[in-house]
Amino acid sequence: MLDKENINYKDIVNGIKPELQKVISFMERETSKIRTSRATPSLVEDVVVDCFGQKFPLKQLSAISTPEARQILIQPWDKSYTEGIVAALEKTGIGANPVVDKDAVRLTLPPLTQEYRKNLFSLLAEKKEQSRQTVRRWRDEAWDEIQERFKEGKIREDDKFRGKEELQKLVDEYNKKIEELTERKHKEILE
Repeated sequence: MLDKENINYKDIVNGIKPELQKVISFMERETSKIRTSRATPSLVEDVVVDCFGQKFPLKQLSAISTPEARQILIQPWDKSYTEGIVAALEKTGIGANPVVDKDAVRLTLPPLTQEYRKNLFSLLAEKKEQSRQTVRRWRDEAWDEIQERFKEGKIREDDKFRGKEELQKLVDEYNKKIEELTERKHKEILE
């Protein structure tokens, strides 16, 4: 991970920041895929479409827009993609049936039911917990490395405890970001 000879606790703590940022990016992507009462292209852009024996994300085969609050319009680059797109959309489970309209496919999202909202809240909680577990795993890895360097005599004892404090501050900062993303999506689901 780092140059083992010239190392201090700050290098170890800073070394996990890119990984923690990836956790936030993951959480942002995953929450954008959770349906709310408002349609967004992110609900379908990563749907895998089987086209001519190959698999492509929908965003590589079409333009995706939201002409209305609860409608997604998919305009394939080529008419021959339509059948595969419709088949893939029918398997998504977002609660809308694709309708072919001339050269486009329309998805009109139904209003959210209470039961469906509960399922979304549960899915959101699951994504939040996955993200928090990953943050904990990175914290534990960094702390183990700090302790190892201390045992080897490469980090002083007071630096070991400073490292632990900084590590916890960093973890708290990223957990707060996860919480904020969750709260924002929670509000969107309730709208």
